[in-house]
Amino acid sequence: MARSNQTTDRLAIEPGRSFTHPPSDRRASVRRESIQAAARAVVLVFLFSLGSAYGWTQQKDQQPAPQKDAQKAPQKDQQQMRGLDEQIQEVKSDVLRIAAELSLLEEKLLYPSGTQVAIFVAMTKGDKMRLDAVRLQIDGQLVTHYIYSLKELEALRKGGVQRIYVGNVATGDHQLEVLVDGKLEGGADFSRTEQFAFHKDVKPKLVELTLAGTDAGKTPIKLEEW
Repeated sequence: MARSNQTTDRLAIEPGRSFTHPPSDRRASVRRESIQAAARAVVLVFLFSLGSAYGWTQQKDQQPAPQKDAQKAPQKDQQQMRGLDEQIQEVKSDVLRIAAELSLLEEKLLYPSGTQVAIFVAMTKGDKMRLDAVRLQIDGQLVTHYIYSLKELEALRKGGVQRIYVGNVATGDHQLEVLVDGKLEGGADFSRTEQFAFHKDVKPKLVELTLAGTDAGKTPIKLEEW
């Protein structure tokens, strides 16, 4: 069955990594486009630097060396190439660092601390339920519906924590509805819906959902707040 995600576009399939959900409001979209434009400018600068370096190397290779320096030329060229490689590596490191900083800036702009809420999903250690899908609604509005692959399920079983949703809500009391679909270890279909109340303060809100099957009296959906 094809994977379908209504609000997600990036997925972490390894423990400790995460994916985010860009909001749909116009202001956030404009901010995101501005940041993406800055990131593209950084990449263009990087590509221009590589192209200039490559052209300089080609030009040096085409220049004939004097006869008396013919023996020294290969060694000198090797030193120049090593120096060029070091410069390229430094540029790559700078690009990666700037990209990481832009990513953090984008999240701060799109999800201010006063309104940010992030929801994480984990599985009870040792649980054998096959998690198929999780659907979340906040105050009656669907915010995400995610269908899991076998690789993603395996990551959760090994202790991975998935950031399934990040968005903005006003301070105050809210209702979170969680729908979990899957199959129990014996092959029986499993579906459970739970509703939770949570309070949003002026600081970021973190919510973790721990999922399990109904075997051995486990709580199917457990919520913790930070």
